[in-house]
Amino acid sequence: MTYKPKLLIVEDEQAILQGLMDVFVFHGYEVDSAMDGKQGLQKALNQVYDLILLDVMLPYIDGFTVCNRIREKDLQLPIIMLTAKTTEQDIITGLTLGADDYIGKPFSVRELVLRVESVLKRTMKRTKPTAVISVGNIRIDTANLKQMDTDRPQQFTRREIEILHYLQQHPERPVSRDELLEKVWGYRQPETIETRTVDIHIAKLRRKIEADSKQPKVLLTIRGEGYRLFSHESR
Repeated sequence: MTYKPKLLIVEDEQAILQGLMDVFVFHGYEVDSAMDGKQGLQKALNQVYDLILLDVMLPYIDGFTVCNRIREKDLQLPIIMLTAKTTEQDIITGLTLGADDYIGKPFSVRELVLRVESVLKRTMKRTKPTAVISVGNIRIDTANLKQMDTDRPQQFTRREIEILHYLQQHPERPVSRDELLEKVWGYRQPETIETRTVDIHIAKLRRKIEADSKQPKVLLTIRGEGYRLFSHESR
């Protein structure tokens, strides 16, 4: 029997929710749903899903809080936020709380399906990463997603580990935003996608691995080309 990925769609507008459920069932997914943040959070914490589509503006508990609560328990479950709130700060808030990506309303259903397919394809074929990654003067336990050799370890998401691992595999050159979207997020034709997710994930990583995130010495931006990781740079 072919495995059907299981989605949880948390959306309070009945017409949108039903339309999304119909679309993803048609594309071969098993779909569960919730119409408010309280029910969505309860399902997310007590059942097993392959990916969550999470609206931001929800009754009882907003999507930002739901995302944060899920991340406290599960650092690996893919979350894509659906939002009519597309200001810079709202996007930063969602991604900083641990969402893998966001898509603004109104959105193209075809684009949403492609993004979900890409994230799941990458997640489900995920290879076991190197047990320990050294970045600057810190070491990261990739199995437990946390910094080693400290009493107050930084916690990392699986996506952050994958970014560091990919950059470590290509130390000789800058890696572009589009390449990260394709190789780490799994998006096809990344040049057609409008998203700040790479920039915000890089900013989050700098706050965790740099002595001074405003003057990075380990994870550098090469203007016009992309990002480059100097894994063993002295800090």
